[in-house]
Amino acid sequence: MTRPDPIVLPPPMRAALETAYATPPRAYHNLEHVAELLRHYDAVAADEGWAQPVEVWLAVLYHDAIYEAGRSDNEARSAQLAADAIARWLPEAGVDTARVIELIQLTARHGSLAPDDFPHDAQGDDTRRFLDCDMAILGAEPTAFDAYDRGIASEYRHVPRWLYALNRRRFLKSLLARDRLYLDDGFHARLDAQARHNLRRAVTTKR
Repeated sequence: MTRPDPIVLPPPMRAALETAYATPPRAYHNLEHVAELLRHYDAVAADEGWAQPVEVWLAVLYHDAIYEAGRSDNEARSAQLAADAIARWLPEAGVDTARVIELIQLTARHGSLAPDDFPHDAQGDDTRRFLDCDMAILGAEPTAFDAYDRGIASEYRHVPRWLYALNRRRFLKSLLARDRLYLDDGFHARLDAQARHNLRRAVTTKR
């Protein structure tokens, strides 16, 4: 059963967020991706729990609100959009906006972070689990992973296919070379083996 939202978004705030995710049309970084992250968010909430449930939830909602394939500032722009939306529509809600910004901006560093990059306290646990929610697709069942892989390729359709395949294979191989794909011990135990299986299979298809 879906858990109740930790905070109620005013209808105009939700509508603006939905519009953002529809611009431009996206094959993967869309509201379905957000819904999948929210399922992982709910699973953590029901088990370990979140130290800052509202801030993490808002970071999930806004982390890809602005996305143009190939741009390096998507995360920064999404974080600013979140900050502006919180200031406009949730000014009295007591949201730690700086924390929302921090979490969203950290998603730009996927694949380069290690568990010990964050303190081993409640806030550090939130950070590791939030980032792992965004990477959980790597450890999904093969059909879901393949749909994700096709979606990313579609979003980069403006790039020559040979160049996309080269860069994508390089990125996937860099993930496989890491000692840890997931920062949180729980996510690592549940998803690492399947993720490596998916990544190895994807690498072989991009030769």
